[in-house]
Amino acid sequence: MARIDHVEILMVDLPPAVERVDAIQSFVSQETPIVRITDADGAVGTGYAYTIGTGGPAVISLLERTLVPRLLGREAEAVEGIWRDLLFATHATAVGAITSLALAAVDTALWDLRCRRAGLPLWRMAGGAKASVPLYTTEGGWLHLPAQALAQDAAAMKGRGFAGAKLKIGKPSIAEDRARLRAVRDAVGEDFRLMVDANQAFDLAEALRRADMLAEAGIHWFEEPMPADDVGAHARLARHSRVPIAVGESLYSLSQFKDYLEQGAASIVQADVARIGGITPWLKAAHLAEAFSVPVCPHFLMELHVSLVCAVPNAPMLEYIPQLDAITTSRLDIREGRAHPPDSPGLGIDWDWDVIRGRIVPGTHHRFTTTGGAHAAHGHGHRAEA
Repeated sequence: MARIDHVEILMVDLPPAVERVDAIQSFVSQETPIVRITDADGAVGTGYAYTIGTGGPAVISLLERTLVPRLLGREAEAVEGIWRDLLFATHATAVGAITSLALAAVDTALWDLRCRRAGLPLWRMAGGAKASVPLYTTEGGWLHLPAQALAQDAAAMKGRGFAGAKLKIGKPSIAEDRARLRAVRDAVGEDFRLMVDANQAFDLAEALRRADMLAEAGIHWFEEPMPADDVGAHARLARHSRVPIAVGESLYSLSQFKDYLEQGAASIVQADVARIGGITPWLKAAHLAEAFSVPVCPHFLMELHVSLVCAVPNAPMLEYIPQLDAITTSRLDIREGRAHPPDSPGLGIDWDWDVIRGRIVPGTHHRFTTTGGAHAAHGHGHRAEA
């Protein structure tokens, strides 16, 4: 057992390797806040979160001014207690994306530290339900791509053993979306799962119309058909749709998942470890879904989610979108279309610190250290600008 002695925060900006466009937005850049926590024994844990181009400086500011000073002097193993205390410290700004992303950066760092001290990989520490998971790809399914490109990418991923592909929908007419899906289905056959994602673009009437077309196309799930804060509309759609409804990437608390599950508004839960506030609440959302006999298929963050989906029994697939290649030396272990979680202690992400330090966004790099004595135990300490 050791108390938190030093915390470093910073942010890097990662332009996506390929153009990413969906029905409501373009993925401009991945702002990546990073938190490094060092305990009094010298053990280090690293955590992170992300945005798709806006809000990163606000996350850093919340970490700098509110959350990180409260970490100093705390027992690093008290992961649940720290998460609860930090949530209470920000209760006037929760539930919301900025707060959840900041909490996630801290919480994932604490889990990394905890696993490293125990000498265990995250997937075993958090449950150890299975040693690998099937992959599906989203990276070749963006809305701006022509039908031929969608079909070629899906066929190539099927050839690599992937279980399925997800395609963005939301073209102005149903006919356009239908033609794109038909082109992909013709290329991959009936034994390859196709999912679709509308990124909250439709109202209920349009979602109902599209759901009928998607059922005819044999679609595996219909993701984020409407604004995520409208649980009632999703419940109505779920009652009428023959295609399972998937939601969760735009939900930011465990209670929001509870509302969806209680109302039968989601057949697939897509909890995002960064957007729900970290590993601590992600595991609770996965187990809550299990109690409702609902699978969890998380959104994005494959480098971290691979360990979480292998920790729980009700996670049948992992989404393939490479995210951290530019700042890590590790790569997702893929064999015959299945992802295998890292066996090294911690999150299993090998950060390239030389590259990271060369890409820090100006004004986002801060270090905090304890000053000793009683003040440290209450979260007070000395901040040194980097």
